[in-house]
Amino acid sequence: GRNSPADVILTVDIGRLMEVMEGGVTQPVISETINANIAEQYRDPDGNWFGLTLRARVVLASKDRVEQDNITYAELADPKWNDRICIRSGQHPYNIALFASVIANEGEEAAKEWLIGLKNNLARSPVGNDRAQVQGIYSGECDLAIGYTYYMGLMRTNERNPEQKDWEESVKVLFPNQNGRGTHVNISGMAMAKNAPNRENALVLMEFLSSPKAQEIYAEQVFEYPISPDAQPSEITKSYGELIADPLPITEIARWRAAASLLVDQVGFND
Repeated sequence: GRNSPADVILTVDIGRLMEVMEGGVTQPVISETINANIAEQYRDPDGNWFGLTLRARVVLASKDRVEQDNITYAELADPKWNDRICIRSGQHPYNIALFASVIANEGEEAAKEWLIGLKNNLARSPVGNDRAQVQGIYSGECDLAIGYTYYMGLMRTNERNPEQKDWEESVKVLFPNQNGRGTHVNISGMAMAKNAPNRENALVLMEFLSSPKAQEIYAEQVFEYPISPDAQPSEITKSYGELIADPLPITEIARWRAAASLLVDQVGFND
């Protein structure tokens, strides 16, 4: 608001970036430096928000019970996976973004049929966070799960809850659609606060955060993928395999979020 001391907003997921923009608490930023560092499909055309790193929504599979090393999103609706898939709430922003990408790529009718097939293959009602889905694989409750790759890195390095290292070790990462449109990605990003009291310094910070060096530092800490091709992901992130990302503009995912949420309710995905 008007009295906020905040200059820059940092958050995750296009849904949350859209919320702050539509809530009227951002302002446009025009910067040749940022635009040179951040590919067009990962920033708002009017400069209200910019992606910094990518998070891939992948399929996590049991090392012991799943032999294949390739998969597509479409295959998750195949009856061969009946009672074998775990996922968090269909209305969670992370899944809404994935479902929106399916609508954008394949249309609403095809997305609805796919959601019905995916729902029919669930081993349990959607529950928990992404880590809970990996735990479900470890316990044998399911063989596949949908989650973000960065959770794998967080579990592998979790000294406070070391049992999560065992969960992570029990699964392998499958990047869907690597021979097709690529794996769905979302972003962690930034925006300038509408009433930033230190606008000039805020712009300097945003330009630095967009740089390959800063992207690499951030990605190393949170196990995400830098947007810049001149920056490298962490060694842990690299160990999960090469990411070929769906080039769909993030604005297209934002465009179809409401339709995706409606489909989740229409098919009773969370029931």
